[in-house]
Amino acid sequence: MEDNNDESSLIVIILDSNPSQRIIRRNPQHLTQCLDSMCVFANAHLMQRAQNSIAAVACHHHAIEFLYPSPNSQTKDIRQIDGQYEKFTQVEKTIKLNLARLVNSAPQIGQQAESMLAGSIAMALCYIARLQREKPQGSKLNARILMLTGSLECASQYMTYMNVFFTAQKQNVVLDVCALDESMTLLQQGCDITGGQYLKLPQTEGLLQYLLWVFLPDPNTRNKFTTPPATKVDYRAACFCHRELIDIGYVCSVCLSIFCKFSPICTTCHTVFKTPAPITSKAKKKKTKA
Repeated sequence: MEDNNDESSLIVIILDSNPSQRIIRRNPQHLTQCLDSMCVFANAHLMQRAQNSIAAVACHHHAIEFLYPSPNSQTKDIRQIDGQYEKFTQVEKTIKLNLARLVNSAPQIGQQAESMLAGSIAMALCYIARLQREKPQGSKLNARILMLTGSLECASQYMTYMNVFFTAQKQNVVLDVCALDESMTLLQQGCDITGGQYLKLPQTEGLLQYLLWVFLPDPNTRNKFTTPPATKVDYRAACFCHRELIDIGYVCSVCLSIFCKFSPICTTCHTVFKTPAPITSKAKKKKTKA
């Protein structure tokens, strides 16, 4: 097989570091385990091909920041570990230093806060779009996003989710999701829309094995492997009034907002609708005797 040096592969890894996640509240060591597994996965991707590249993004409850490549110049003086490839040392230590700085600077919260998952996908798409604009003419960049999260479903970010899902589909960016704790319906929809892989992790102890087995191969190569069977995608929408997934609802004919109950005024675009008249049953005609 001929090796095309003008083709490269980029993986943007999004790590949900929100301490409000149930899996982290039960055992804070799970975040360290996810971090170590993510670094090994990133180095395995770089080892596959010299042209491959990675980026890492931390998603917190108050901010979204790049862990690698680092915008912070303080990580440039990282010393190489004896016997380890210099690039691997740079990736691993840069990610860990930046994540520690982000977690230590995070404000304390008294209640559970949502992770900014949809915003982190948008930031990853912007980063990919910039690299695609800057790439040399004639070269090809195959980009995909991998998200590691144990958060609950965030229906309040429904519109942002849909925007980033269809933007990724338009940019030919595949979205992969590894759910560490709870099943996430909206992210499952995003994987199906972009042609990615969604996996609800059976146990956190085997995280690294699942990352290398399911998510390390590119989407074209996965068809040749035996991967976990795809689950049925739940395409329910979230209502704009209560931010809950619904089976049947009302849709605004102007802005396509979804509501679980009828409202004479759309709260999104303020369009006024006529109140539907009650359904009346027609009186049956009396039969006339011949």
